[in-house]
Amino acid sequence: MACFLVPTTEAIVTTVLEKVLKQKNSDFSVKLGWLNKMLWGGSALLAFEHVWHGEVVPFFPFLTAVKDGNAAEMLHEMGTAGVSMAVLVTAVWGVMVAVSSFIEKRKDSSGTNSSTGLAGGLA
Repeated sequence: MACFLVPTTEAIVTTVLEKVLKQKNSDFSVKLGWLNKMLWGGSALLAFEHVWHGEVVPFFPFLTAVKDGNAAEMLHEMGTAGVSMAVLVTAVWGVMVAVSSFIEKRKDSSGTNSSTGLAGGLA
């Protein structure tokens, strides 16, 4: 019904945060951009699926659950499925950042610029 609104809201917040960090020349803004791409892409795909199934319509109140009086069910779905999806995407991103940081530290500690690290020199 409206589960896509939770990751969309997170994407809005992280996009604003990324812009602020970019102005401060923070290297973390690049990694936050990864999360933004994952959230915006997933939210767009979920929104398309909801439009496809007629759960989102192009006229007010936009969500058929609100029009049909199923607001409590919609909020329950947002609180369970929506939050679960947003947490899962953020957790995957956290693993990506951890692996990336590990690779960067390993590369810095080796002191060489050889490209034989990740993927046998393909990266």
